[in-house]
Amino acid sequence: MLTLETDKLPILQLQQYLQAAIAPRPICFASTIDKEGRVNLSPFSFFNLFSMNPPVCVFSPSRRVRDNSTKHTLENLKEVPECVINIVNYDMVQQMSLSSCDYSKDTNEFIKAGFTELPSTLVRPPRVAESPIQLECTVRDIISLGDLPGAGNLVIAEIKVIHIGEQVMNEKNKIDPAKLDLVARLGDDWYARVTPESLFQVEKPNTQLGIGFDQLPASIRNHPSLSGNEKAQLANVSKLPDGISSETLLVLSDSILSSVKEALQKNDTAGAWATIQTAVLHQ
Repeated sequence: MLTLETDKLPILQLQQYLQAAIAPRPICFASTIDKEGRVNLSPFSFFNLFSMNPPVCVFSPSRRVRDNSTKHTLENLKEVPECVINIVNYDMVQQMSLSSCDYSKDTNEFIKAGFTELPSTLVRPPRVAESPIQLECTVRDIISLGDLPGAGNLVIAEIKVIHIGEQVMNEKNKIDPAKLDLVARLGDDWYARVTPESLFQVEKPNTQLGIGFDQLPASIRNHPSLSGNEKAQLANVSKLPDGISSETLLVLSDSILSSVKEALQKNDTAGAWATIQTAVLHQ
């Protein structure tokens, strides 16, 4: 394993390693405005949701590595502490990337990248009409992490208004990730796309506490054909089925093992345990 001390790496090399390792990262496509009314639009992948009450996002317009200059977004937020975070989907990813060019202060990236300005309902910066979800925010604080090249500036933005396009909603009035078609940032020039084929569900941890690996029968816990993920699914139950304990000895035939794996693939943990329970009763 390669072991690196961050304070001994050139900043560009450190950036390459960390941005590739900590990924995929959601994209904050932020529209801002300065005190003279000039609009700016720029993407940032140092971004995420950090609080629900109040609803708060944090993103970071870092100082440029090449010359230690600051972004127009950061300068605008210090003058007018408001922004719109426009969620980026696949249909707009190339335009979003174009807007990241270092245009001059008086350049409107909406025009350069071919986006449509949509008036916000509460804040002064406009929304991106093409974005499927737009978050109107007020800035609570900006925290500087340093004055060296690559240093971040944490923008703590409280979400005041949420706009969601009906085209990304399902019949239960929830956001459908397959319809949303999100993109996320990786390292170098790489991006990720959330497609129906890439989506999968993981059952939330059992609210009554999962039994854990240590309570699984040893023949399951140590089975070489069951992955760590599969064993974790089996361990995420509040109790073992009747007739099975951590001391139970059982032999899983190829057909039983195949049925267990198939059930777990479908997130049917109860079905997997029922198969195992049947095997125990008949051995």
